[in-house]
Amino acid sequence: MIPIARPDIGQEEIAAVTEVLQSGMLAQGKRVKELEDGWAEYVGVTHAIAMGNGTLALMAIFAGIGLEPGDEVITVSHTFAATANAILSTGATPVFVDIEPDTYLIDAKKIEQAITPRTRAICPVHLFGLVADMDMIRAIADRHGLVVVEDACQAHGATFRGRMAGSFGHGAFSLYATKNMTTAEGGFVTTNDGALADWLRVYRNQGMRARYQFEMLGFNFRMTDLAAAIGLAQLAKLPRNTARRREIAARYDAAFGELPIGLPITPDGRTHVFHQYTLDVGGARDAIVADLREAGVGADIYYPIPVHRQRYIMERGLHAELPVTDDAAARTLALPMFPGLTDAEQDQVIAAVTGAVERHLGPNATVAVGAAPAAPGSAPGTQPGAQPAAGIAAR
Repeated sequence: MIPIARPDIGQEEIAAVTEVLQSGMLAQGKRVKELEDGWAEYVGVTHAIAMGNGTLALMAIFAGIGLEPGDEVITVSHTFAATANAILSTGATPVFVDIEPDTYLIDAKKIEQAITPRTRAICPVHLFGLVADMDMIRAIADRHGLVVVEDACQAHGATFRGRMAGSFGHGAFSLYATKNMTTAEGGFVTTNDGALADWLRVYRNQGMRARYQFEMLGFNFRMTDLAAAIGLAQLAKLPRNTARRREIAARYDAAFGELPIGLPITPDGRTHVFHQYTLDVGGARDAIVADLREAGVGADIYYPIPVHRQRYIMERGLHAELPVTDDAAARTLALPMFPGLTDAEQDQVIAAVTGAVERHLGPNATVAVGAAPAAPGSAPGTQPGAQPAAGIAAR
């Protein structure tokens, strides 16, 4: 089976970890500081604060900006649940708005109508490796005095008009095993706010600035030097691996261009880093996914049940009408995408997709992006015969 993702781990990472193991300094130390400095420079921000994972990065930002019960954060439902969970961890409430049907990113035109006197922040998710419309989002935030928190967990190196994801507000990145850059588990906060950065460094260290002197209620959100050593090797590889992801995406585009399916788009002024390569294949999605897996292609669904339709969200009364989100959940699939994908493996993926689409859609079919909404009250991706997702997209 060709997996949906495969980490690029080689001798560089093995040597880096071995050096740390032999040093005897395994917890947070100089390697973490080196990685933080390197990531801040790469993103173009003043501060990068390493965290234990991407969820903790989001949680720390929301705690650091002072969210509390009664506050609201505008975000999307077409995302990994950690986005909403991090908001809920403060007692605040996620307010879901719909996405664009072609980019799967927050529809910035729908943000202002969701703003209330309780709104404190906007949290766009740079999903699949593409940055949201940060010009419009920043303009709305500035007009209403709101904080921008970028969930950039899937967007390492993606840009919007020459600026990196994570540089428009306070950014959160995941360094989970399948991300474009990994430390096995880990994360970053990026910010130009010196006061927030200082607060976060104390907060992630049990509230200690000096040993056994606790300034605040804090927690252990730290990264280890072992993880940071992997991250330093990965950071050096990131430009090369991003270029390879784009090559793979371009070959997919060329191969599928005549098929009656929707391909990923990259709007003008943005660069895509293709954490996922996502197709809209319409109502035959589940049958196509089953065929691909039968052909040895580890296709997956991100995300089969949107966050706003998850039981624990619905039990909190967080209702939202999000027809485009529901469509995306019912119609899209992701193909294997990782730098080590060989040409032969990609040939196998292309042949399997072409065959499955022709079988289930026919050579003359058309797929209108955003069409065929799920039946009212149904959970997208759970229709009769639906195949469960084989993997997760962790924060």
